[in-house]
Amino acid sequence: MNRKQFFSHLGAIGATVVATPAVMASLPSVPSFAEAKADGQRIRVGVIGCGSVSGMYLPHLSKCAYAEVVSLCDIIPERAQQAAARYNVANWYPHIDKMLAGAPFDLLVNLTDMQEHGRLNRQALMAKVNVWSEKPMANTYAEGRALVDLAAKQGVRIWGAPAVVNSPQFAFMAKQIREQRLGKVAAAHAHYGHQGPNWSAFFFEEGGGSMPDLGVYNISTLTGLLGPVRSVVAMTNVIEPTRNTGNKGYIQVIAEDNAMILMEHANHVLSHIQCGFNYFDPYGHEGTGQTLPTLSVTGSTGSMHLIGYDWKPSAVEMATLDDEKGRRYATDPGAFVWEEGASAICESLATNKEPLIHAEHALHVLEIIEAARLSQTEGRRISLRSSFKWPVMADR
Repeated sequence: MNRKQFFSHLGAIGATVVATPAVMASLPSVPSFAEAKADGQRIRVGVIGCGSVSGMYLPHLSKCAYAEVVSLCDIIPERAQQAAARYNVANWYPHIDKMLAGAPFDLLVNLTDMQEHGRLNRQALMAKVNVWSEKPMANTYAEGRALVDLAAKQGVRIWGAPAVVNSPQFAFMAKQIREQRLGKVAAAHAHYGHQGPNWSAFFFEEGGGSMPDLGVYNISTLTGLLGPVRSVVAMTNVIEPTRNTGNKGYIQVIAEDNAMILMEHANHVLSHIQCGFNYFDPYGHEGTGQTLPTLSVTGSTGSMHLIGYDWKPSAVEMATLDDEKGRRYATDPGAFVWEEGASAICESLATNKEPLIHAEHALHVLEIIEAARLSQTEGRRISLRSSFKWPVMADR
């Protein structure tokens, strides 16, 4: 399946996403894509944050048939200027105020430090610009809830990374669970970690941490597969109290660099996630060549194991009562890459087709992260308020 076919298929499956009446009643109304900009032409994109992550996003957006990057912005102006020259972008700005007042665009792609996401996303929504935000979309659940509500009020949309629900491997696993190939699902586990993103201090400062940087992927995948979470118990701590960072030298680590999160899903499945900045992994931060499972789902008549990280998967191993030796499935990654989220949203805006990625899912993940921190602070189980449309599933 080529990239165009893959995205077209994603658009066609939006109608398969369902929810219970109780879940639907808890979600606010949002404008349809027919009410958003969707004139069949390319979506004009403004990218804010021209650091390392933009080096993945900009090439993908530049090849997207539904996107036209028209402006770049960075508080270090030279980075925006250099990126504009490299990717042939007409406009670049040193500040979001100038960007929003400059060349018009339809979608802000926010690739800045995570502590700035909420503030910058709000500015774009106030200007009636759609937003694709790298994770997390805000620094607290309350701030994220306000952003989603503001978007609805302004007649625009907001979406949050990661895009893990778009992978063929996620689709395969969701289908097996939906068709009860594993019997009654009981438990799941996922892990992701490396030795730390020491190139920038914000990962270790207030509002950073291993959960919103790393654990967010596993939380998104497991909630996408198993449904909304009703309660969380967690332990977090700091293993390495100081870090030598690329932009600020030695700093004190404030945000957790080690986390264990136990989740009770609404359907009584229990899942566990571990993440941290102190994990040795021979495949490193890039995850290239990872052939071992990083995520497992266990049921009464079968089990599945995701090979590779959920943001860079390569296959799914499954064994059942009918095939106890098991085998590998979904070995073709198709066009999926972790940086495709903004491009997928551009196609959705241009074609009026709902994506699998939804703001309410990202908001639920954000509440889980916040609940994990509260559980550590107060030493108790934390109940959640949010939910999202589930199952997240494609027929492919």
